[in-house]
Amino acid sequence: MPRQSYAIQKAKIEKEIERLKKQALALQSKKRQPVVRSIIKSMKEYDITPEELLQAFGKGTKSRVATKRAGVRGPVAPKYRHPQTGETWTGRGKAPRWVTQAEAGGQSRDSFLIQKN
Repeated sequence: MPRQSYAIQKAKIEKEIERLKKQALALQSKKRQPVVRSIIKSMKEYDITPEELLQAFGKGTKSRVATKRAGVRGPVAPKYRHPQTGETWTGRGKAPRWVTQAEAGGQSRDSFLIQKN
């Protein structure tokens, strides 16, 4: 039996992959259609609109959960303040130069903490 070249073997495998992908899509479509019909039937029965579903999923307005999942953070109050310049830092991210220079000079980061009343 003659050896097949790499290119021929690869082409056969890619063709088989495409055939299997199409088969998987057809199966998914076949299994999903009854579920979609059932959902639509229930929506009609209970007079539920697509807009209500979007709102329930938080698509219409940005929900707190969606914001939290996306990693979006709101503004943070400063935690440290330089006594002479008044510069502030939240304590997040890379420390500003005035903090690193003060620490290199032997000062403690805690000496810059903003006192809460």
